[in-house]
Amino acid sequence: MNSIWNDMLVSGVPMAEKVIRTIAVYGFLIAGLRLFGKRELGQLNPLDFIVLLLLSNTVQNAIIGNDNSLVGGLVGALVLMIVNSLLVRYAYRHPAFRRALEGRPEELVRDGHVLVRPLEHNQITREELVAAARKQGIEHMGDVACARLEVSGALSFLVKEPTELQRFHAEIVSRLEAIEQRLATVAPPAGAK
Repeated sequence: MNSIWNDMLVSGVPMAEKVIRTIAVYGFLIAGLRLFGKRELGQLNPLDFIVLLLLSNTVQNAIIGNDNSLVGGLVGALVLMIVNSLLVRYAYRHPAFRRALEGRPEELVRDGHVLVRPLEHNQITREELVAAARKQGIEHMGDVACARLEVSGALSFLVKEPTELQRFHAEIVSRLEAIEQRLATVAPPAGAK
């Protein structure tokens, strides 16, 4: 019984080493995600998802070392939460640091035209872009005023406003359809006696 408590509560790695390991892995992951792009954060395809799952398992041993104790795992988790909280607070108060850490949004579509270079840079296929537009109710890229890859990895779309002529045309079509529906319910079908 004493051995169980000892295994659970006594860390196999010095606490200072555990703190340093955790901070080092956290910093490495931030740098890695920053270097490899925003795509990994928001627009996960199955390959990206698998990499993130394996990445978490891979760095687990780097954080805990040869320590399988409950206390060791909790200390690692606590250090991660504290460092993250401090970094988020610092980034909130220092916009230049936040931009360096997160990057900037990138324009992918401008005035209905897909910008190829930013798509290639972020490894987003045209099909993924179109699928994201459809999820937001947009059928044609020509209807998009601007699409951006946000710093969170999400794709956002702004739809072009219809011109006065387009609104007028839509209103006429709508009224004609309403008139046709009324006539269909009032008038007998052609050829009926």
